[in-house]
Amino acid sequence: MTQPRVQRVPSPKVTLFVCRDFLDAALCDALIGRIDRDRRPSTIADPNGDAYFRTSETCDFDAADPLAQEVEARINRFCGIDPAHGEPLQGQRYAVGQEFKPHTDYFSPQGVDFERFCGRSGNRTWTVMLYLNVPEAGGATRFKAIDKTIQPERGKLLAWNNNRPDGTPNPATIHHGMKVRAGTKYVLTKWFRERAWIG
Repeated sequence: MTQPRVQRVPSPKVTLFVCRDFLDAALCDALIGRIDRDRRPSTIADPNGDAYFRTSETCDFDAADPLAQEVEARINRFCGIDPAHGEPLQGQRYAVGQEFKPHTDYFSPQGVDFERFCGRSGNRTWTVMLYLNVPEAGGATRFKAIDKTIQPERGKLLAWNNNRPDGTPNPATIHHGMKVRAGTKYVLTKWFRERAWIG
């Protein structure tokens, strides 16, 4: 809350912040170019039998890319979280009809691959997500448990704690990357872990 333009979403269930105009248009456009160049089909940690659960494409940013380094530095200054705990930056691209159905960003301790994904660096703590553009229609992010739908705005940042105050995973952070109905949606995502990231 000490940062300019930051608002906290009023909810006792989830710690969720919004900051408009975090990135300027030129930087958003450059990031979109990287995502278009390097995208691959998105995946999920624990397949659930639904082939259409996550239908976007993902870009894994190179940590040596000066563009990624600039954005990482901005996010780290904003959050004040130890940069060593951060996962590499990712971008996502959603074409018409693509979505990410309701999910949480933390890994379920009951998941079959929990040890594989969390054994060294621990679970995800904070999520930072940035909208890079505004699709022609659709593409909002809906937090179902708190009945809050956030519309894409170029350069807008969302940040939320995936845990409850006691440090346990918070199921109220379930959110839906809703279908794009026209145009294309681009977002950038940065996750932080309980311990230093070991890829």
